[in-house]
Amino acid sequence: MTDHVTVIPPTGVVPARFRPPTGSSDARTASLDGPWRFRLHPTARTGADPKDPGDDWDTIAVPGHWQLAQAPDAWPYGTPAYSNKLFPFPIDPPFVPDDNPTGEYRRIVELPEDWPTGGRTYLRFEGVDSWFEVAVNGTVVATSHGSRLPTEIDLTDVLQPGQNLLAVRVTQWSAFSYVEDQDQWWLSGIFRSVTLEHRPDAGLGHVGITADYHHTTGTGTIRVDVEDAAPGTRVTVAELGLDLAPGETATAAVDPWSAERPRLYEVVVQAPGERVVLQAGFRTVAIVDGVFLVNGAPVKLRGVNRHEFDPLRGRSVGAELMEQDVLLMKRHHINAVRTSHYPPHPHFLDLCDRHGLYVIDENDLETHGFEQEDGRWPGNPVDDPAWEDVLVDRVTRMVRRDAHHPSIILWSLGNEAGGGCNIAAMSAAVRALDPTRPIHYEGDWSSDHVDVYSRMYATSEHTELIGRGVDPALARPEADARRRLMPFLQCEYAHAMGNGPGGLSDYDDLFDRYPRLMGGFIWEWIDHGLSRRDAEGREFAAYGGDFGELFHDGTFVADGLVLPDRTPSPSLLEVAAVFAPVRLDVVDGGDALLVRNRYAFRDTAHLTFEWTLSHGSSVLATGTLDLGVLAPGASVRVTPPADLPLPPADHTPTFWTLRAVQHAADALDASWFAGGPWVVATGQLAVVPAVALADVAAGGARQEADGSYVVGPARFDEVGNLVTLHGRRVAELRVDAWRAPTDNDRRSGMWVGPSDEAVWKERGLHLLAERKISAALDADGALVVEARTAGPRTRNGFRTTYVWSSGADGSVDLRVRIVPDGRWTGSIARLGLLLTLDEAAASDVAVSWLGLGPDESYADSAKAAVGGAWSHTVRDLQTRYTHPQENGARRGVTHAALDFADGSTLTLDAGPTVYGGVPRAGVELSLRPWSDRALDLAAHPHELTPDGRLYVHVDAAQHGLGSAACGPGVLPNAVLNPAPAELTLRLTSRGL
Repeated sequence: MTDHVTVIPPTGVVPARFRPPTGSSDARTASLDGPWRFRLHPTARTGADPKDPGDDWDTIAVPGHWQLAQAPDAWPYGTPAYSNKLFPFPIDPPFVPDDNPTGEYRRIVELPEDWPTGGRTYLRFEGVDSWFEVAVNGTVVATSHGSRLPTEIDLTDVLQPGQNLLAVRVTQWSAFSYVEDQDQWWLSGIFRSVTLEHRPDAGLGHVGITADYHHTTGTGTIRVDVEDAAPGTRVTVAELGLDLAPGETATAAVDPWSAERPRLYEVVVQAPGERVVLQAGFRTVAIVDGVFLVNGAPVKLRGVNRHEFDPLRGRSVGAELMEQDVLLMKRHHINAVRTSHYPPHPHFLDLCDRHGLYVIDENDLETHGFEQEDGRWPGNPVDDPAWEDVLVDRVTRMVRRDAHHPSIILWSLGNEAGGGCNIAAMSAAVRALDPTRPIHYEGDWSSDHVDVYSRMYATSEHTELIGRGVDPALARPEADARRRLMPFLQCEYAHAMGNGPGGLSDYDDLFDRYPRLMGGFIWEWIDHGLSRRDAEGREFAAYGGDFGELFHDGTFVADGLVLPDRTPSPSLLEVAAVFAPVRLDVVDGGDALLVRNRYAFRDTAHLTFEWTLSHGSSVLATGTLDLGVLAPGASVRVTPPADLPLPPADHTPTFWTLRAVQHAADALDASWFAGGPWVVATGQLAVVPAVALADVAAGGARQEADGSYVVGPARFDEVGNLVTLHGRRVAELRVDAWRAPTDNDRRSGMWVGPSDEAVWKERGLHLLAERKISAALDADGALVVEARTAGPRTRNGFRTTYVWSSGADGSVDLRVRIVPDGRWTGSIARLGLLLTLDEAAASDVAVSWLGLGPDESYADSAKAAVGGAWSHTVRDLQTRYTHPQENGARRGVTHAALDFADGSTLTLDAGPTVYGGVPRAGVELSLRPWSDRALDLAAHPHELTPDGRLYVHVDAAQHGLGSAACGPGVLPNAVLNPAPAELTLRLTSRGL
């Protein structure tokens, strides 16, 4: 018997074997999922007798984590805890604390009366976290670990007729927690399914498929290996007319498998005692001259990192949710998944085969907590020979379980585990089992034992140097020369935490430009917000610290493209636009679109190219373009038809919008196609740009006897503060240069220098107040207000000139010039006006606007935004990020109308906008029912409460988003440095 701190591979288990899809074998199985008896003990010394059936214990659901057994309402078995890289216990391998919650599970097992006689009976665990011991009828039969890997135990000789008591002891911590330090919640228990499986005499043990595709001949070669094949075992592929012996090779004309066209062939492996149906995809992965190829064609991986996650069940993810993930990815043009940082549930790989996603299958290995600030990894198991057998066992179990999946294109040895002798051992084991796929591992840049050069969060500048082959040399010349011949992969980049990432287009352009760059994987797919309810019964998504943990990494677990309930965040829409396999990009200074087919294997015959000509909310004309059929990699430049019915130029731009649309699916699309029309890509030209507001009023202001001022529908006090506007009470109008920081704002890009938030607070931008210097009527009869806006403890500020005038139509015009005052260094968050109106029903105010939409957009995240006429309520303009922060900006707004509950409307028309001397199209508009300060202070969305005011931000410009939460900050092309700004606004009202 071993214990949970003995560093040896699992004991009493059978060798790892392939996992066929559920239901594909006719061998008998019996699920043990469902209620088990359970008791949690504070230490691994439970004192529980494995003969005790636990009749008076609690009941818990398997699969599941004990910490989440009664979520979201109660936590009787301890609570989840989140840490990113630091171990939540002392680093003293292989030992763990005596305080080690340990679950005792009990289940009465009785073989069904019709259970086959003969053969063997296996007990299979798909996943148990972290170390576990199995006893049958009081006798320990096995111990195992490798939380995200399967374990099979032969129970044939210990099962007795009738009822059998199955006892499983699971520790939360073990020696193997040191190699499972992945960035996720620490959760424990039997979290994947448990089954009894009959292994028939003359059945099938381990089956391997090799199905290569020869792109020059259009043929595929298949070989199916069956270990210890029983006499008479045959392999058939009926569609290809093949009937083979195990190990026999055959070649036939085939349709290849790719993520674009996931063609599968049914392979039947028939042994005398068992029949298994597998799905083979013919494809070949290769690296030639530093370029990554699939089926002979260069392929770019436009991927995401995916943790397994359910907001109620943690890593216990059901089949429906897995498929929901895959379909969301396909419908947003993601073509690849890295299974960070462990092998996924095997059904997920079945789905990737069927629907078409490239997969990097990653070993259950991460030792990140050993990394020290000086770059050393003292005591790291990856460089300790005593751990070799354990680590080789892990990677072997992964490859043997999964190698038959065509979707897997690379093996990954693990994540953030440093370098060392065991990298070579694991690599050799993988190559011995499967020489057909390249090997990935980011943790050792020298790349001695891998086939691709991999980095995390390399800046776009550094990525371009790598693409050009002129990046700085590393320490060892001989290793450096080999590394430069490899393709380059960003296994993590574009950290999607909160409102972000920004700069995704910059990376994607580089991937297209340089053949050596094989793409990358965004971190990550989903926010890991666990569902819980507060004392008032309000359900919310909890992150680190929300369970009272004293040691945690806070919001860093909420860094996905979808929210915990799988609602796509605006960043996923941006991903879809950037990753689109057909791109329609503006060229020639805005006069034409370049249509590019970025598919590797598919032409554009399934698409139609449809255009609209629109002016505001009016569609003036529609049509289609006949571009012919673009082959993979082909492009064509297009311009609008010459005979468009263009309207005269006015304050509203006229857009010609071209869309690549799929109306129907063929057999290989049908699995994920959501029904037509499906817009694959959008491009847009402003064929008639907007012109400035006509006839900006020059006067119309007067001073009242009490010293106050009136400018048409606007009233001011004697110092120039706006008091009412079109009869509405104005709480404040002033210059603003701050925003509620995003998660990216709060951290320093690439972990150097102060964060944007720190820079802004150093300048007092979060506590700005405005001082009116003077108010007077000028010679033209306009009200001119001079002001200075600044925060505490700084000499920096903004000098502002407001010029108010009234038009004959009852409107009021405002011309503003804002000039930074003092010595500025670093960025500012925004620069523009904050107008705060008293409005009890601010959330219900309906907003319609002309500009980019329908969703939020920022300087470095606007590919998904399209110019047009859009509408939302103020409530719907908010993005409910798991951690509240700046959100909801709409760029390029030239007109907006606010419809209030009392039937009145306030309209805003934007005239010339200039920032730093450069004209800009429209303004950036944000509206909220709460202040930015309240947004900043809220820890969760349900804590935000409308305060009876409507906050309207009208900005000349706003800072970009970047990826500084983990990676580069805002790129220079989206940094907002202080500069003079000019805005012209016309404010009109109708109704009450």
